[in-house]
Amino acid sequence: MAGKGILAGLPWWVTWVVVPVVLIVVFGGLITTALGLLIGLLFKVLIAAAVIAGVIYLVRRASGSSSSSSKGDW
Repeated sequence: MAGKGILAGLPWWVTWVVVPVVLIVVFGGLITTALGLLIGLLFKVLIAAAVIAGVIYLVRRASGSSSSSSKGDW
C-alpha cells in the first residue's frame, strides 16, 4: 500500500495528530456545509411531518364533529 510507505518513517504524532488536523483544515468547510445541509434537511422533514400531522388531526376532528359520515368515505 502506498500510504503505509509514505508514513512509515514518521513519528506516531504526525500520523495521528498532524494528518487529521490538516485534513480538517483543508476539508473543514466542506464538512461543515455537508453537516449543515443534513441538519437543515432533517429539520425541514420534521417540520413537514408536524404540519401534515396537524392538518390530518384538524381534518379528522372537523369531519368527525360536523358530519355523521363513516370513516370509509375517502
